[in-house]
Amino acid sequence: MGDDMIIEQTKNRWNYIFKGLSIIFLYFFISIFKYIPFDLLHINSIDINSKLLIAYNLLLEITLIYIIYLIYRKEFKLAIKDIKENHKEYFTKYFKIYLIGVIIMMLSNIIISKYGGGISDNESAIRDEFKLYPIYTFVSAVFLAPLLEESIFRLGIKSIFKNNIIYIIMSGLIFGGLHLLGMPLNKLFPLYLLSYCSEGFAFAYMMSKTNNVLVSTAFHFMHNGLIMSLQFFLLIFT
Repeated sequence: MGDDMIIEQTKNRWNYIFKGLSIIFLYFFISIFKYIPFDLLHINSIDINSKLLIAYNLLLEITLIYIIYLIYRKEFKLAIKDIKENHKEYFTKYFKIYLIGVIIMMLSNIIISKYGGGISDNESAIRDEFKLYPIYTFVSAVFLAPLLEESIFRLGIKSIFKNNIIYIIMSGLIFGGLHLLGMPLNKLFPLYLLSYCSEGFAFAYMMSKTNNVLVSTAFHFMHNGLIMSLQFFLLIFT
């Protein structure tokens, strides 16, 4: 291998790392400071009309997804072409991986329930939001959140970690851990973490094998769609 080729591969590697770090930073920056524009105008976000706040949050999510698309335009175009050609093979091959993640999640939740643990703060917040704004919560959770989260926690983190094992572990742990921010570190915390990490590990495994973020995104769509459909059913019939 010539020196020029080594230099070019090194440049490409650092370019991918920079891309990954950029979208991760952007995601957290917007999540933390998304209400700064209101603060600058001396407007309390709690006093804002709920419909306006929903529109604002949707606009932020869509804008962030579009920025990520621009950063990874080439990768997304290749991913779309690949999934069109191989979607049946991918679904057949990785559905069992998805099911393993679901089973681990369900077993973890059963044990948590047996020992007196309730639902996580994240889950409780989603349920409360769903009761107030069912359409917005459904659209955000089923369509926008999977695409955004897979872009950040699968594609972005994959750009940083070259080793697949390290990547899967880090992707799953970060994804699961962020869903548990604010929860007390009690004896049941590892089970809560396992519950949330299980699908993160499964999605990261799919990404490591296919190098196509749309594969894990499709399963994430399906997973959240099933959960939110159940929430709709419970909201209507209970």
